[in-house]
Amino acid sequence: MAKCPKCGTEVSQPKKTWKMAGRPDKNGKRMQLEIGLYECPKCGNVFREVLSKRKI
Repeated sequence: MAKCPKCGTEVSQPKKTWKMAGRPDKNGKRMQLEIGLYECPKCGNVFREVLSKRKI
């Protein structure tokens, strides 16, 4: 469950999800991020939230 940063409403399902490689850390390892795009049903605000992280 993601929370709208504008009004605080809980949004359960993302409109879209995708995976991307994040920036490398100090050791050179990269993180694979899964990101969800949400739209608040109450105020209409569109926002992103990281769903999962793992080292690749």
